[in-house]
Amino acid sequence: MDHMDRLPRTGALIAAVLTVALSLTACGGGGDDEATGTAPSAGSGSPRSTAPATDSAETVEAAKALEGTWTGGSKSDPVALSVTSGKAALIADRHVCQGEVKHTGEVVLALKCLDGNTDRARGTVESNNGGKLVLSWEDGTEDTLTRTPTSTASPGLPTP
Repeated sequence: MDHMDRLPRTGALIAAVLTVALSLTACGGGGDDEATGTAPSAGSGSPRSTAPATDSAETVEAAKALEGTWTGGSKSDPVALSVTSGKAALIADRHVCQGEVKHTGEVVLALKCLDGNTDRARGTVESNNGGKLVLSWEDGTEDTLTRTPTSTASPGLPTP
């Protein structure tokens, strides 16, 4: 019975993340450069135009591997994460957070929650095999997430 009680809550969580993800892609402020993943032209003022000196090709690829929607959570909290063009949106428990994926020797999610909560302000990718993602947060929480296929969009929501 407990599993059945979580199903509607998880479905609502996925719908909320998809809505946030669509918002991130709609207001990214970039043109074709962000959509194709190519670097913006010089002088565009975009902070993504140059990578920090500590980036390695391996770390940059690991950050790109986060692109998509992930659901799951810790032992007590359902979590949904959406990553698009280096921007991240996360819903955990009752907190809505957004920020970016940083790659400074390791892949890190740097987030700010709308309500000021800091439980998941900085998360490090411990592993990502393409289907399963493990994130460790500074407060000691560990989330295990599963990639959600893009074809499972909720009815009534546009597909990217």
